Amino acid sequence: MARKLPISVVILAAGQGKRMKSALPKVLQPLAGRPLLKHVVDTARALEPAAVHVVYGHGGEQVRAALAGEAVTWTLQAEQHGTGHAVMQAAPQLPDDHLVLILYGDVPLNQRATLEQLVALAGPKAVGLLTVLLDDPSGYGRVVRSRGKVTRIVEQNDAGRKELAIRECNTGVMAVPGRHLKKWLTRLRNHNAQGEYYLTDIIALAVKEGIEVVPLIAPTVVEVLGVNDKVQLAELEAAHRQLRARELMLEGATIVDPARFDVRGTVTVGRDVFIDVNVVLEGRVTLGEGVRIGPNCLVRDTSIGAGTQLFANCVIDHAEIGPDCRIGPFARTRPGVVMEREVHIGNFVEVKNSRIGEGSKSNHLTYLGDAVVGKRVNVGAGTVTCNYDGANKWQTHIGDGAFIGSGTMLVAPVRVGAGATIGAGSTITKDAPDGELTLARARQVSIPGWKRPVKRPKT
Repeated sequence: MARKLPISVVILAAGQGKRMKSALPKVLQPLAGRPLLKHVVDTARALEPAAVHVVYGHGGEQVRAALAGEAVTWTLQAEQHGTGHAVMQAAPQLPDDHLVLILYGDVPLNQRATLEQLVALAGPKAVGLLTVLLDDPSGYGRVVRSRGKVTRIVEQNDAGRKELAIRECNTGVMAVPGRHLKKWLTRLRNHNAQGEYYLTDIIALAVKEGIEVVPLIAPTVVEVLGVNDKVQLAELEAAHRQLRARELMLEGATIVDPARFDVRGTVTVGRDVFIDVNVVLEGRVTLGEGVRIGPNCLVRDTSIGAGTQLFANCVIDHAEIGPDCRIGPFARTRPGVVMEREVHIGNFVEVKNSRIGEGSKSNHLTYLGDAVVGKRVNVGAGTVTCNYDGANKWQTHIGDGAFIGSGTMLVAPVRVGAGATIGAGSTITKDAPDGELTLARARQVSIPGWKRPVKRPKT
């Protein structure tokens, strides 16, 4: 889409958010695992602007620290005197020949497609204004039109009876040519019920100068809703869940109950993915064709190959899982796990920083840490790779086709050869040779006359 002017984005994020009743600044309150402000910055970045300016105030360094990795220009609004005053702080950094898009740090669900439409409506001699139709417009500034054309915006506290009946409301989001914006900001006055400098007053100034104000009614209400308290935050969380679930279902995923499904990152799905209730997907998650995820699972920064099944109550964190694996129920992977195809990891098995070869199985009550497990290995119940000596981590190598008996302790560093068998109940401290049975058990002893301790009677 050709643009008439380059874009500078200004995000207003200086508000205190008293109604949040929180030590955390309002724009850092979490939505889908990310701060509200991060959502807005990400949406702004998707428009490929020349620059993103964030006007901050309350929470100061805390806000900057939370978004330290973002390529934005920070502008301090030390005292808050309204939206117009906030934009005044960033004005010296805004080029005259840019289109300035105004966004808000507590309005996290603006949609890229809507903002692109708004930007396309604006130009050197036109202001784009995003509006919304509300059944209950209480608290919003009203968009006043004459013969269909926007003439001004009246804030709730300054509106008369006729204006209060208007259902078309101001969202605050607008695209304004930089040269005109900077000029109009100098003409703002705070002669109103709030004693503030309203950014919305530039609309009347534009009309007075013959600059067209082109309205765009938001296609959905939810994308322009702001957050002022924890109730509204929860409502937007639910709306975000619904939006992400819908996107994935349109891509071919079956989601049993979208109301009990959370996406807190970027998710890619193949065809016929099945997701049961209470599943949370965080970070970057890729699900291949036919992946099935059972109820109550958390998957974070993980790729899962086609046909793999994740049974109930699993936690999968920073893993690379191949196709046709079977994991869980009640399994956990910690960062650094790679599983090749057709691996079975069963109930109450924990795997950390390990590579599990094709067709290998560990079905019960086992810990595999810092291990390299070959192909077609069977790891018996209760096996532990003893990888930590109190100061350092050590690696365990298990060769292809090995059989590890139940209740085995593998004290790393240690190597179990290909085709080796380890007898149940063994503590292995030295390398076990290929193809041999290795046992390491203490001699069994029965002690005649030994009595089990008994509790003393209560006095």
